[in-house]
Amino acid sequence: MELIRPGTQIEFMKLKNIAFGISITLVVLSLISIFLLRGINYGIDFEGGTEVQVSFSDPIKTEDIRGALNPIGLSQARIQSVSTVEGQEFLIRTPMMNESTQDLTMKVEGALNDTFGKDKVEIRRVEMVGSEVSKDLKEKGFLSLFYAGICILIYIWWRFELKFSLGAIIALIHDVIITVGLFSLAGKEISLPVVAALLTIVGYSLNDTIVVFDRIRENLKKASGSFDFSSLLDNSISQTLSRTILTSFTTFIVVLCLYVLGGSVIHNFAFAMMVGIVVGTYSSIFIASPILLLMNRGK
Repeated sequence: MELIRPGTQIEFMKLKNIAFGISITLVVLSLISIFLLRGINYGIDFEGGTEVQVSFSDPIKTEDIRGALNPIGLSQARIQSVSTVEGQEFLIRTPMMNESTQDLTMKVEGALNDTFGKDKVEIRRVEMVGSEVSKDLKEKGFLSLFYAGICILIYIWWRFELKFSLGAIIALIHDVIITVGLFSLAGKEISLPVVAALLTIVGYSLNDTIVVFDRIRENLKKASGSFDFSSLLDNSISQTLSRTILTSFTTFIVVLCLYVLGGSVIHNFAFAMMVGIVVGTYSSIFIASPILLLMNRGK
């Protein structure tokens, strides 16, 4: 199936300065949000403590829940609303405490039942993670992203050239920073499933980039004499554009269904994947290839 007519050449490289400006703006905003403004909302996997997911049959406000938890000493608990198709749900996160999961659950359930009524509240899920376990999970989760980047750098260097690998790595860093930045701005939590989504985004974006790089290499072998490298890049991207659009669109539809229908457990994973698909497709066209052009300027 060809969405782009064969022989069509879109001049992507003429848009590289605009694309760089947009990307730099998004990356800077993401870094400001991560390090200066909102920070990263780590999930219980990385922070430790107890997380209780509660469902209410009637509309409830966060302040009402906090008021109900005050008598049992949980006034500092973090309460987050969760959008689901089943009803109104909240995540109640508390730091590490000296009591067992069962005792804490019974205290929370009792306080909520006394305030809102026994038939109005349902405890959906309870999780507890120790501080040492959460520290280890956080360290290994982010190290996995670092090691993945190093392996990708070596692989593309071996398969293509160093200039190709640098373009791909910069594009991948761009994708991860913007995705984490959106999580920070939206106040969504970073958990193990989200780290898995980030690793998936790295692989997905890399696959798109390699398809374009393969076509660039093929066209370089066919070229003879003096030629315009910018035009060759435009031609290579245009030749693979139908495949890129079809692959990204069909994948996005599947992940969108997961986001809408998958429930709160997979919600953040699906959100990260949706952002990653859009940003990864964009970066393979407007980041990786233009960087290759900048590195070849004058040759």
